[in-house]
Amino acid sequence: MADIVIREMREEDIRAVSLLEAENFSHPWRYEDFLDAYTKPHYLYYVADKDGEIVAVAGLIISFDEAEVVNVSVSARHRREGIAGKLLTGLFEAGRERGVKEYVLEVRSGNAAAKALYEKAGFVKAGVSPGFYRDPKEDAFLYRLKG
Repeated sequence: MADIVIREMREEDIRAVSLLEAENFSHPWRYEDFLDAYTKPHYLYYVADKDGEIVAVAGLIISFDEAEVVNVSVSARHRREGIAGKLLTGLFEAGRERGVKEYVLEVRSGNAAAKALYEKAGFVKAGVSPGFYRDPKEDAFLYRLKG
């Protein structure tokens, strides 16, 4: 079994990252969105690289001492392998190095796997945003983690 390498996203990863995003979300970020984020210093993305294939991605949008966790996406073929947890760990370490003290995120209320992942990482539910998501329409659960 090949090792998974968790590392900061590189410009040459963006095409694969945008395809992965399209595989997993009804309103995915496009290549141009990730390219734009890549050029901004307050965005930070990590990928999971398995033998040169990008199998997962997760990002942070950093604002002073708080960061929003965004674009957490794992290839369907590599789910339930602990990859998302490893990505979050890498992001949290990098965030702490940049002074982040608190992390926030939103997740579809019906996404049991993601909610379990975030709760295992220490996030606590902090609120609900009714009807936040579309296609299908669904509430967002808001989570918070003190870093």
